[in-house]
Amino acid sequence: MKTLTLRQQEVLGYIQLHMRTYGTWPSFREIEDHFGFRSTNAVMGHLRALERKGHISRVPGQARTFRMTMELDEEARPENSIDVIDIPIYGHIAAGYPDGVEPAGEIGRLQIDIETAGLRRSRRSFALKVRGESMIDAGIFEGDTVIVEQAPPRHGDIVAALIDGETTLKRFINKPGEAPYLKAENKRYPELHPVNELVVQGVARAVVRNLG
Repeated sequence: MKTLTLRQQEVLGYIQLHMRTYGTWPSFREIEDHFGFRSTNAVMGHLRALERKGHISRVPGQARTFRMTMELDEEARPENSIDVIDIPIYGHIAAGYPDGVEPAGEIGRLQIDIETAGLRRSRRSFALKVRGESMIDAGIFEGDTVIVEQAPPRHGDIVAALIDGETTLKRFINKPGEAPYLKAENKRYPELHPVNELVVQGVARAVVRNLG
């Protein structure tokens, strides 16, 4: 592999540290903010340089998505290459009492390891910022980012759902002989039984938390 400049080494090191800490690639914006770059074009320039020098490789069919390349140097080589996808962040979702906030315009992007998150490339995925405390006993806290995959829900899945026109993040309960309903993971919050309609928008597969 070709020698990296000092700045390229710093960018690569930041990506590797972020992956070890959070299990995901940093977003373009996070790299931009960390190094004080003036635009995401500068970030892309450094990633292209790392790609040319063999330290990262582009995911086929994903123009702005990369993965780590297996290093020849045993000290630097990760155990496995990581398959990373870039997904949109669509606003907030209530993890408390349902509200009228629905996933709307894209407010950012998140790069995540699909194996760690339990995602499938064949299914559409997106991320939502959590607001509220009704899911704290499931380890989901206000300020977390939940990764949601559009998939049929199973009994016990945590889902992003639209119940009687309002959105919420809850556990999906579908027992034989009963109408499906939503259950909080906090004793202070009640079960939610739909009056008219319950639509599951996606199944939560992973949670990303900012530390500090």
